[in-house]
Amino acid sequence: MTYATASASDRPSLVDGVSNADLAATILRVSMGVLFLAHAGLKLFVFTPAGTVGYFASLGLPGPLAYLVIAAELFGGIALILGAYSRWVSLALVPILLGSIYVPHGAAGFFFSNEGGGWEFPAFWAVTLVVQALLGDGAFALKRSRA
Repeated sequence: MTYATASASDRPSLVDGVSNADLAATILRVSMGVLFLAHAGLKLFVFTPAGTVGYFASLGLPGPLAYLVIAAELFGGIALILGAYSRWVSLALVPILLGSIYVPHGAAGFFFSNEGGGWEFPAFWAVTLVVQALLGDGAFALKRSRA
C-alpha cells in the first residue's frame, strides 16, 4: 500500500501525539500574539508613534515610554506567534497590561463598555498572560521550553 492509497487513519495527523493542553496553549499563545501585533499596528499606523507619545504624555506618563510599549507589543507579539520564549515574553508583557489598568482604564470603572473603556479587558488579558506563562509554549513552537 502506498501513502496515496492508505486510509485516512493510516496517515499521520498534524496533531498526532499533541495533547489538548499543548493545543490550547498554542491557540492562546498565537491569539495573544495577534492581538499584541494589532495593538502595535494601531499605535504605529493609526495613532502614529508621535501621536502615541503625545497620548502617553497627556496621561502624565513619560512620552518616550510609548516607544518602549510599541516595541514590546510588536516584538512580544511576534515572539508569541512564533513560540519563542513564550513563558518569559508573557511575563514581560504583564506590566504593560497592568499599566494600562492603572493609567488610562482604571478611572473608567470595571466594564470595558464604560466610556473611556474600563479595566475589564486589560485585567483579563493580564491573567491570560500569566496562564500562558504557566502553560508554556504549547505545540508548534519555535523554541519549546520545558516545564
